[in-house]
Amino acid sequence: MDSKKNTQLSYKPSVAPELIPKKFKILDVPKYDGTSYPQEHITTYTTAVKENDLAPHAIESVLLKKLKETLTKGALTWYSFFPEHSIDSFEMLADSFIKAHVVARKVHARKADIFRIAQGESELLREFVTRFQKERILMSAVPDEWASEEFTKGLNLRSSDAP
Repeated sequence: MDSKKNTQLSYKPSVAPELIPKKFKILDVPKYDGTSYPQEHITTYTTAVKENDLAPHAIESVLLKKLKETLTKGALTWYSFFPEHSIDSFEMLADSFIKAHVVARKVHARKADIFRIAQGESELLREFVTRFQKERILMSAVPDEWASEEFTKGLNLRSSDAP
């Protein structure tokens, strides 16, 4: 393996000039290996960084410098292929990360899965709506028309009697 590749900076030094504070800790951020939702990882990571009570001007530097420490396996390999000084901002890095890993989700929802969502016999309507919305988000490839049609079909008969 090319040792220079592991030590080069993928971000431009000018966009991350701040030093990492000695007291800085990333807590409760599991290593991302490419099998879970990339947006969730970015959100968890960003939240953990911001919980360190950093000065506003230091946040971008820390976000850029520490992300690679939360990656493992294929995700770390992906990161290592960035050309030196090619990243202009954490937003650019996060967007690239999400686009690269969106297909590698642990729970791969298929279009047909939308047709399996139904309200349980004792499930309240608001519970079903919440669960349906959560599952729908996981199925971005499903057209909205299908989702709304299936939502209606998934309601149990008692829902239509609700006040």
